[in-house]
Amino acid sequence: MPRPTARVLTLLELLQSGGTRTVAELADRLGVEGRTVRRYVDQLIDLDVPVESVRGRYGGYRLAPGYRLPPLMLSDDEALAVLLGLVAGRRAGLTTTQHTANETASAKIRRVLPKHTASRLNTLLEALAFTDRPGESDTPDAGVLLTIADAVRHRRPVSIRYTDRDGRRSERTLHAYGIVAHAGRWYVTGKDAGIGEDRTFRLDRIADARALPGSFEAPAGTGPAQRVLSGFATAEYRHEVTLRIHGTVEQIRAHLPVSVAGLEEHEPAAGQDRATERWLRVELRAERLDWLPPVLASLDRPFVIERPDELRDLVTALADRLASYARQA
Repeated sequence: MPRPTARVLTLLELLQSGGTRTVAELADRLGVEGRTVRRYVDQLIDLDVPVESVRGRYGGYRLAPGYRLPPLMLSDDEALAVLLGLVAGRRAGLTTTQHTANETASAKIRRVLPKHTASRLNTLLEALAFTDRPGESDTPDAGVLLTIADAVRHRRPVSIRYTDRDGRRSERTLHAYGIVAHAGRWYVTGKDAGIGEDRTFRLDRIADARALPGSFEAPAGTGPAQRVLSGFATAEYRHEVTLRIHGTVEQIRAHLPVSVAGLEEHEPAAGQDRATERWLRVELRAERLDWLPPVLASLDRPFVIERPDELRDLVTALADRLASYARQA
């Protein structure tokens, strides 16, 4: 059974997570009676931890707003989770422009860990390998990220200064629906109030963000992540490609996901289910075509190229090369 001191520390952790906790909830989490919870709260107050009592039907206890807690105490599992999260975030490129923050946070955690725990964690991190290389994506400004996140939460317009991929600068008013992390980059999707259409913006290309007065209603239905992925598949690029592929939706999506291609899926014919192979139309846009022939070959399904002719030539050239390699063997 946990000692009283351990329960007091657990109580502090519960209050630290935010919000108001009822006496009944705390008693249940700590495995004690309500009067014991009140005694533990008194012990925290004696230690100068400002625990506030909230009256009313949904009352209970909470920490005073703005209070800076003493250093965190992490178990081995918690320390491992935090360090791996920092490593994964750095590898995925999902950090802010404060590049040193990740490194200093890791160093602080390691510095305060017991020697045996730090040694075990260092051994794991040294043995850990990744199959991909660290991303070199530009990262967003922390202030911009937090300002837009607040605008999303409170459904308030935000003014942004944006530079597009061609270097054109503009100032826009955005009704931000959500922030999406995808393939090592941060995106915000929402309605561009100036043109009245939905748009997706890379956060690292936003130089400034300011909250504006007013509010808006977010549309129901498709979530922010799906909006971003669909936007990638329909964005304007140099080449427009239309294919017909014979297979199942799952077979095609395994090689051409939503972020790459649009799929015209018809209802199966009578007696067929969605797992039945059939001809499906695939449309996508791309700046280059040289990556598509190997993808189509890896599908290992019959396909017809409707456009462009240049893609047919590339597929034919790949087939000829593969045939020549096979003859040489």
